Amino acid sequence: MTSTTPPSSRSSSPQKVCHSQTQTDVLKPLLGRGVSAGGGTLRKRRRVLSKDGRSNVRIEHVNGQSALYMRDLWTTFLDMQWRYKFFLFTATFAGTWFFFGVLWYLMALVHGDLLEFDPPSNHTPCVMQMQTLTGAFLFSLETQTTIGYGFRCITEECPAAIVLLIVQLVITMLMEIFITGTFLAKVARPKKRSETVKFSQHAVVSTHEGKPCLMIRVANMRKSLLLGCQVSGKLLQTSLTKEGETVRLDQRNVSFEVDMSSDSPFLILPLTFYHLIDDNSPLRAWAAKGGGWTDPELADFELLVIMSATIEPTSATCQVRTSYLPDEILWGYEFPPVVSLSPSGKYVADFAFFDKVAKTKTAPVFKPSSPQRAYQSNGAGPVPDVSDPEKVCLEQSYRDRGGERGRARDTPLSVRISNV
Repeated sequence: MTSTTPPSSRSSSPQKVCHSQTQTDVLKPLLGRGVSAGGGTLRKRRRVLSKDGRSNVRIEHVNGQSALYMRDLWTTFLDMQWRYKFFLFTATFAGTWFFFGVLWYLMALVHGDLLEFDPPSNHTPCVMQMQTLTGAFLFSLETQTTIGYGFRCITEECPAAIVLLIVQLVITMLMEIFITGTFLAKVARPKKRSETVKFSQHAVVSTHEGKPCLMIRVANMRKSLLLGCQVSGKLLQTSLTKEGETVRLDQRNVSFEVDMSSDSPFLILPLTFYHLIDDNSPLRAWAAKGGGWTDPELADFELLVIMSATIEPTSATCQVRTSYLPDEILWGYEFPPVVSLSPSGKYVADFAFFDKVAKTKTAPVFKPSSPQRAYQSNGAGPVPDVSDPEKVCLEQSYRDRGGERGRARDTPLSVRISNV
């Protein structure tokens, strides 16, 4: 049993990518230009989605992007990294303490409560024991944090001071609610739960139930269950439309199932998900030539795998993502078993074998169900081959009969002989 990692070339410098999905002329392939490595032509590693599920797409030239982020402050604060959040948290509180401290100082200045005015002994200040800017800052801090040391307090002398006190408490209370809510929401985000769901480092292609299947392995590394698991895939590759337009990063559905069923698998143990490679699979052209990653035309794709589930303790929905490049899909390999029975009678999932693969005895072979069926270059579906003379004559005879019967309706009759 061996762990196999195919060779892959790495990008030495970033290259500019196209901003539009559809364009007439493609200047660069999806995965990068070919480079010589070991006598073959390989592709540079360039991902739309990283292995841990993060997006590698950079957004540029968005008009009013800052204004859009400010309109949605809640999401902006949630997406903010922790170091910036702590800095903003500290700066916000210190800034409000100092801002309202200056307002309290100006109020004492107008009322003549400062030491430089030398107020008489019977003078009643707006705030007791607040005669300097430092004292105003401390009073603002004590008011906002409700500390209340006892000797610095507001009096009934200044109605404006009472209004300022109410304004400060209302504004700072709303601010504290918002900041505390974002902290709690960020800690409780299901994104952290997705980090305890593991995908296999490689996908493999082997024969399952007599048919070639692409397989991936998924495991839940917590005892708390994931409910309603749904695994789906997206194949990103360059395709050509009927109008002659080249679409980069064209998305095609790749279905996954467990034991011929895709309905809510029970992810209590590591499971293997299968994608049947048949005539309807978007991987059929790649599988027809025996897989591999050295072909510049066939290896120009990326397989995204997405699992959605509900977290049992919180009932929140989480999504786990990963991606596989052609050099990470191993043809003619299979996953070894990871579940065993311990002497005490408990099932044990050994993750030391989770990412390992073993070569199969016989390599899988993809055989189209009908050799006379061809496929469009854009993967839209099968197109019957009408090169058989007998089939053409038979179709023409049916059209002639239908034309005689339906001349009164003046509607053409379309006839196609099935291959089955």
